[in-house]
Amino acid sequence: MSSAGPLGGRTIVVTRPRAQAAPLAEAIAAAGGNPLIFPLLEIAPAADPAPLAAAIADLPQYSLAVFISPNAVDHAVPAILARGAWPAGLRPAAVGPGTVKALAAHGIANCLVPAERFDSEALLELPELAAAAVDGRRVAIFRGDGGRELLAATLRQRGATVDCITCYQRSGPTAGADELLAAWRAGRLDALTVSSSEGLRHLCELLDGAGMACLRATPLFVPHARIAESARALGLDKIILTAAADAGIIAGLVAYNWLA
Repeated sequence: MSSAGPLGGRTIVVTRPRAQAAPLAEAIAAAGGNPLIFPLLEIAPAADPAPLAAAIADLPQYSLAVFISPNAVDHAVPAILARGAWPAGLRPAAVGPGTVKALAAHGIANCLVPAERFDSEALLELPELAAAAVDGRRVAIFRGDGGRELLAATLRQRGATVDCITCYQRSGPTAGADELLAAWRAGRLDALTVSSSEGLRHLCELLDGAGMACLRATPLFVPHARIAESARALGLDKIILTAAADAGIIAGLVAYNWLA
């Protein structure tokens, strides 16, 4: 473990799904920290593949395809491109830069994405999603099971015909929290980064009373106010709200006063 860099050898837990954990873990390591990858969400293909297959067959009829997360890209785009080229008249949209990057890896560019705050609310503020732009058009939203309804409901209110396609499913960790508990007992767990309210709930369900006491005493870095609200509702108060995405989390970690 290196002690060089602004994170000074501190152990930082990365809780993103395993397929998306590497960039943040690498940034923590580059800043001198010791990343501990402990995914709070496990991702699998949707239980029923038929809705995705039907949407792909009808894709040229849509004007906009919204991808809620990199997982949505990973579980939908390969199947889309296996059927043929990306439809020329179909505009891709994404909630955040990680999803844009995932689309770009498949050669899909010209993606609509918010500039600063990365959530459904910010996406809906784009002029391309205003009522004048979407009224009478078909929109496909590729997402996981049980996603938020705000985006679809608002676009329908604006006159769009919206289909929500579940292309992956989320679940909590299948392993217990022994790795985290051991790190806490050894005094070598300095902070957690959490990018999902659902994942945070899974973590609290894994922990017993002693584990929750450790969690309450550990700085929790979150990149969205909605996650901070969820953390407070779960009885946590050592919460550091950072700017969005991995870059915001790293900036928050580096700026934190670890000696306070």
